[in-house]
Amino acid sequence: MNNFKILIIDDEPAQVTSIKSFLTRRKYEVYTAHSGGDGLKILHQNSIDLVLTDFRMPDMTGLQILQEVKSLNPEIQVVVITAYSDIEDAVKVMREGAFDYLSKPIDLEELEVIIKKARELRYLVTENKALKEQLHDRYKFDTIISQSGVMEQVLNTAGRVAKSKSTVLIRGESGTGKELIAKAIHYSSPRSSAPMITVNCAALSENLLESELFGHEKGSYTGAASQRIGRFEQADGGTLFIDEIGDISLRTQVKLLRVLQFGEFERVGGSQKLKVDVRVIAATNRNLEELIQQNLFREDLFYRINVITITIPPLRERKTDIPALIRHFIQKYADENQKKVTGISLEAQDYLMRYHFPGNIRELENIIERAVVLARDEMITTADLPGGLDVKVEKNILDPHNFSNSFTDKIAAFETTMIEQALEIKKGNQSQAAKMLGISERHLRSRMQKLDIINDKR
Repeated sequence: MNNFKILIIDDEPAQVTSIKSFLTRRKYEVYTAHSGGDGLKILHQNSIDLVLTDFRMPDMTGLQILQEVKSLNPEIQVVVITAYSDIEDAVKVMREGAFDYLSKPIDLEELEVIIKKARELRYLVTENKALKEQLHDRYKFDTIISQSGVMEQVLNTAGRVAKSKSTVLIRGESGTGKELIAKAIHYSSPRSSAPMITVNCAALSENLLESELFGHEKGSYTGAASQRIGRFEQADGGTLFIDEIGDISLRTQVKLLRVLQFGEFERVGGSQKLKVDVRVIAATNRNLEELIQQNLFREDLFYRINVITITIPPLRERKTDIPALIRHFIQKYADENQKKVTGISLEAQDYLMRYHFPGNIRELENIIERAVVLARDEMITTADLPGGLDVKVEKNILDPHNFSNSFTDKIAAFETTMIEQALEIKKGNQSQAAKMLGISERHLRSRMQKLDIINDKR
């Protein structure tokens, strides 16, 4: 309360003295002026939170002061004092953005209630600003951890897309960080001050998803006891992130297509057309082209959302990112759990580097969180990691009778295993490893770069 600064502008000295005395006793910092011009000078020279001004003064009206204050700083609240009979004046100032008005003679208890409300609003606005700044900092592109060339290309594309209004489709397996990229795009866009609303299509039934996206009117279905605002309305002016868009039913796809084409829709059970300005970022881990062939996904909707596509590679295709991610997650969970875990042994890191990570970054994060919690020393060792990770890779991806992985992934895994074993046998000597594999050293270096293989056997 000590930091809340109030400026009183009134041409009646007795009233100024009375209000100032009342507010000073309540520990507010009070400035006073007996004319509009003097008040504006004080306003320009000091950081004021609330202006309390009379409506009728010789040099300026309260309406003019309100307009001047709002042009200087829209966040400064203005309370206008009017004569008891001047209802029209009160209506005018409220329309122009006054926080509230008081009628003469002033009820000091009512004044205190209004000031407390203004102070609470000021606190909420300041806190909201701080939270938004934290979100901006947290979801900047340069906070996304990557060292691989393929991820740098992804981030470069996403950064260029952010400034546009175009719809974006983010593709990638579960756990690759699709939502993180979507948030980085939003918070780097001109819409960053507006909300980013998320809806996960896979988590909701058809009827619930339609209501979630578009809202519903009271009585539109059993259990709809009141009107509900949908995610599109909530995201107006901002971004709507539609996760797992490949799981949407054909009926809901029709309504979604209309919003993307015309920016309008009706709530479930309603007939009024609602218009919104929303940028859509969609994400999926499914093959939409196959779903189109199976008549499970509309081709016209696919072309509407596929304006710009960003494909995030799985972690197994960017293994150079793993050490940096490990360090990040160790620091994160060591801080959260107040543990003095500072790193990971080379043996443990090598053990993780050989793993295939079907759950991608989410799986790696879970493994490191568990390791930090269980670690007995400052360094994570293989004893702190789940057993059999490398065996899982060998059994699944290298098994020719197991078709849970694609042909391309199996070939890459087989090639990676051969190169890593050759490097281990030759103690990291790439020239000798190449001879052992029957290829040139230049070819070996090329394949290692392509497969993100790090030679840590030297």
